[in-house]
Amino acid sequence: MTSPAYLAAVRDSYDTLAADYFAQVPPPSGMDPLNRGMLAVFADLVRAAGSGPVADLGCGPGRTTAHLAALGLRAFGVDVSPKMIALARGNHPGLRFTEGPMAALDTASGTLGGILAWYSVHHTPPDRLPALFAEFHRVLAPGGLLLIGDWTGSDEELSPDLAFGHPVSYRSYFLPLSRLADLLTRAGLDVTARLEQEPEGRQKRPHACLLARKAPQGHGGT
Repeated sequence: MTSPAYLAAVRDSYDTLAADYFAQVPPPSGMDPLNRGMLAVFADLVRAAGSGPVADLGCGPGRTTAHLAALGLRAFGVDVSPKMIALARGNHPGLRFTEGPMAALDTASGTLGGILAWYSVHHTPPDRLPALFAEFHRVLAPGGLLLIGDWTGSDEELSPDLAFGHPVSYRSYFLPLSRLADLLTRAGLDVTARLEQEPEGRQKRPHACLLARKAPQGHGGT
């Protein structure tokens, strides 16, 4: 089946810049304390809920997947870019990485203890977010956790010509935090925490974390 144009642009762009992305983007140890703290909270909650498998969607070169594994989760990575997946497999041979889109996961319904979408949702056009979040809901087990970390904005759309010194064709969509939370709620996920941060240091725009949970069985969830 032919990929949507936006997805092909994301795949081709990240294939082009994969090596420089890996060289220039800091690993989780270089994140700010609040983001590292949210990853730790996410890991604690997943373990407390039973620690089913955790999918790192848009995993890139796999360093955050490896960080989740070090926090005690059974983490695996998914990315649409073959070159990112090759980097992830080469640098973390003990973990599983799969090439594919996060909107159509090769994962059975109701089987994941958690999903991490770490700065990967913003390449999805807003009109496709309901289907994406419905897919997240489908694969999460009852009581499963979702953590989204991403840039926010006021319904902005950007089409950069270059990233990491390479020509790119993807687009980025920066939505208000409240709209992202509403879309998660409409998908049947209960938003339990949100953290919004102002630009600071190397970060040039506001960014946020959203923590959500699929309702446990017997609590009115679908």
